[in-house]
Amino acid sequence: QVQLQESGPGLVKPSQTLSLTCTVSGGSITTNYYYWSWIRQPPGKGLEWIGYIGFTGSTYYSPSLKSRTSISRDTSKNQFTLQLSSVTPEDTAAYYCARIQLKAGVFGYDYWGQGTQVTVSS
Repeated sequence: QVQLQESGPGLVKPSQTLSLTCTVSGGSITTNYYYWSWIRQPPGKGLEWIGYIGFTGSTYYSPSLKSRTSISRDTSKNQFTLQLSSVTPEDTAAYYCARIQLKAGVFGYDYWGQGTQVTVSS
């Protein structure tokens, strides 16, 4: 059973960098054909995909957030990390990490973390 757990500060000041880590257990982040993703949900809004880091270490980001986003990994700890710079109150959201599986040419989410609330406020 794969489990994902987000961790990081719940409060970030405007203009600072938000940093969250997802710790994965029950499976390796380097296993072929899995992609490790960050998604967020602002209050009262739908889910917004932020980006992913793949099993090779390749990354892909949402065009709307690309200029402020970096996703990296630590394979020795089986963790991957989101950094979102120059945050504003509009970045306040519940942040989730999730696994994407590529199977038969189709991407699908199969495991999610429980989510962590991040508030951007001075």
